[in-house]
Amino acid sequence: MTTTMRDALATYFRDNGFGDDGGYGDAWVDFELGPIPMPFPNTSGRKWAVRFHDLHHILTGYRTNTVGELEISAWEIGAGCPNAKTAFVINLSGLASGMFFAHARTFAAFRRGLRSRTLYAEDYERTLGEDVEAVRARHVGEPSSPATLGERARFVALGLVGTIIGLTFFALCLPLLPLGLVNVFRKRARMAREANGTA
Repeated sequence: MTTTMRDALATYFRDNGFGDDGGYGDAWVDFELGPIPMPFPNTSGRKWAVRFHDLHHILTGYRTNTVGELEISAWEIGAGCPNAKTAFVINLSGLASGMFFAHARTFAAFRRGLRSRTLYAEDYERTLGEDVEAVRARHVGEPSSPATLGERARFVALGLVGTIIGLTFFALCLPLLPLGLVNVFRKRARMAREANGTA
């Protein structure tokens, strides 16, 4: 039995509590830095990129917790982000964080990405109608040999650039921390209402 990317995406939204539209229409989104929610505007570039980003979670199996997001960031950097400048910048920050806080897993995801290809250059609607396993076979590769010095050097270099971007991003978002806390409270209250079947 085959599963389309569209069906897998609906399951992904449900399993992660993202709502029917995955939160794509939200004005603000929260990147959780551990337990700290860091809000930032849900720009048009981010809205476009996150649709593919979520499909990448499905294809790679990386989770939506903190470490999983660091892994998917590194995977996307390795696999390439054509037509996705916003994703590239955000992913560099994620790769840098992973380099410091989950080095082995983030580097493994980066190497896996070097042998893969993202969906950013694909037609989104057409991809949704395809079979998950077919898309995975076409876009997700696996390392078959030990890491090379060149791969390690490239990872560190990208991580250093990402560190600068990440620190700048953190400084810009820090004043918005109270808004992030309010957003978390409102989302949890909404999810509790939905779980109880109330409006």
